[in-house]
Amino acid sequence: MEYRPINFLEQQTEIIKPKKPRWLIFLIIIILLFLGGCLAKNIISEKAPNDPEAYDPITLKPKKPEGFFQKMKYLVFNQDKELIGQDKDRINILLLGMGGVGHDGPFLTDTNIIVGLKPSNGQIAMISIPRDLGVAVPKQGIKKINYINSLGETKETGTGGEFARKIFSETFDLNIPYYIRVDFKAFGEIIEAVGGVTIDVENDFTDHMYPAPNNDYQTVSFVKGVQTMDGNTALKYARSRHGSGTEGSDFARARRQQKILLALKEKMLSFSTLSNPLKINNIIKSLENHITTNLEFSDIISFIKLARELNFNQITNLVFDDSETGYLKSTFGVDGAFLLIPKTGNFTEINNTISNVFSGELTAKETKTDDTPKQTLKNENIIDKIITVEIQNGTWNAGLAARLKKRLEDKGFTIELIGNSETRPQPYSGIFNLTNKKTEIENSLSQELHLPIKQQPPTNINAATGTDILILLGEDNIE
Repeated sequence: MEYRPINFLEQQTEIIKPKKPRWLIFLIIIILLFLGGCLAKNIISEKAPNDPEAYDPITLKPKKPEGFFQKMKYLVFNQDKELIGQDKDRINILLLGMGGVGHDGPFLTDTNIIVGLKPSNGQIAMISIPRDLGVAVPKQGIKKINYINSLGETKETGTGGEFARKIFSETFDLNIPYYIRVDFKAFGEIIEAVGGVTIDVENDFTDHMYPAPNNDYQTVSFVKGVQTMDGNTALKYARSRHGSGTEGSDFARARRQQKILLALKEKMLSFSTLSNPLKINNIIKSLENHITTNLEFSDIISFIKLARELNFNQITNLVFDDSETGYLKSTFGVDGAFLLIPKTGNFTEINNTISNVFSGELTAKETKTDDTPKQTLKNENIIDKIITVEIQNGTWNAGLAARLKKRLEDKGFTIELIGNSETRPQPYSGIFNLTNKKTEIENSLSQELHLPIKQQPPTNINAATGTDILILLGEDNIE
């Protein structure tokens, strides 16, 4: 062991390193925190990529990038994006179908379907809302639900879908974060893109009043049985609402629309090029003037991944109607427009049914009215009695009554009967209230048609039994 002598007489001197000022240390910390925050913002808070080319078409995951920071982003975004509602096991999407520019009532929605998804067990529900359902719109009163999209468009072009999404959410007390709105052109071209759809037509039916160009009609017919439809035929099958037999109602049309969507889904899943979301994105781009949605591409990716886990063999289909066991009843608004409203006077029961659509325990129908509804249709906004309106053509101008019927129905009126008067020609036109009570309907019809309201029809004019209001078209009528 080596011993080193210590000189106790020599003073030991401690060498002290100069201290860095504390403010410099704090400054360095602040700079590091700032830089770290900037880096975190760029890497972590950035949304999942919405560029279709950033995804692998097979795995549907973001492509592995080059570079250190890009690889860090990849590690962050390699996880699936969670859709709104997924944390609560209920995702809702609103599907809207409209005519589009060039059609009568271009922004009126013939198709109004809420699609509900339950990710935990793959359940799917399709809930069809009838176009004539009356709903409360802030500062507007009671309006038909198919008018909501159009109302939004009048406020600001391109916002109709978002406005409809909000009104649907409020009406049915349901979180609906997503919407897709398509017009007839997009509907037909999407079906053409997959090579048509296979439909099992349940009933033979003919519709003599299917809309044709120039405010005219055409006849369309369908034969019972399984058949493949192209885009144009599928559109006619989905739109027809004056068919013979049981197919002549808005509710039958809603069921046919659900069939078309399910058939389209089957074809898209089996059609290899369209199982690729990049191809879907290309279709959406090519039809960007005919499809409106608030879905980002990353949302589409998430939905397609989710679709692989859904049970498409067992879908709950719900159509609200005014049948004896249905939730709705028929009435008229103060402007004469035909409306459907809840039998209970509010939406509480309907909303409970929609909310519990996956439970298998739908709310039993009740006749009593809840005194504290979320939304109530007030009596001053509706007329409880169903008014029957008839149109008679008193001229030799063929198809005049049918064309007027279409025009009025596009405006929201319901016409029960049309035909030719027994005696022709009739010199003068008029609107005749055949009841003992005045209603707002004849006033609305008079304003729309610019025809006078008269007391009694000519003696040689006979209305059908049960007609409340008769519209007689005479030689003085200007079409």
